[in-house]
Amino acid sequence: MKTPARHIEACLADLGTEAFAHSYVSFAEALSVDQIMVFSVEKTRARCLLSWHFSKTAMAGELAETYLDGWYRQDPLLPELLAAPAGSVTLRRLSDVAERMSPDYRRLFFKAPGLRAKSTLLVVGETLRLFVSLYQGDPAVAECDADLARLAGRLALLHFERLSDTGLPPPLAVLSERERAVCLGILSGRKAEAIAADLDVAPSTVVTYRKRAYEKLGISSRAGLFAICTK
Repeated sequence: MKTPARHIEACLADLGTEAFAHSYVSFAEALSVDQIMVFSVEKTRARCLLSWHFSKTAMAGELAETYLDGWYRQDPLLPELLAAPAGSVTLRRLSDVAERMSPDYRRLFFKAPGLRAKSTLLVVGETLRLFVSLYQGDPAVAECDADLARLAGRLALLHFERLSDTGLPPPLAVLSERERAVCLGILSGRKAEAIAADLDVAPSTVVTYRKRAYEKLGISSRAGLFAICTK
């Protein structure tokens, strides 16, 4: 495994900024992770804060959409996360919960996407309760180091709690200013022509920004944007 020290330093330096997502994903890659997902979960709702697959970009967004479409309620770790005290960081491996998963849940989130191992951090702060999940597909790769996995959980909490009061949907923090403006326009129900007028660009340019934003977010549609930005 490559030393993640420089990645940790970058994450700490970028907390609360647009650059954090890139630094954090690079840190996860140094842990030999194939996919990382961060969800904020409450009793009646869940939000995707970050989703990334290193070789199949769109797949992470598709899995996030599926998870948010009611499947998060079947997550076997949900009761434990909701009951965990503030300040706690708990590591759970796939082997800890596999027997509590329904066949459909395991098929959707593990067998179909080809994910073999999962290390999930249940991280609770002052305002957020997070699932930080690190997935691996290669059976020849050892599971994530426990201490580094817990650090990944703490870094995510530090960052997203700093963002929680800004009013900006956290997933959009990875986008450029123009890409974010286009997505916010879509979320507010505005047409491409109206967004173009606001930004003083051609409608075709709005389409280009939208395409770039969707690629970065790992989604393919307006419905996907609403799914990962739902509050």
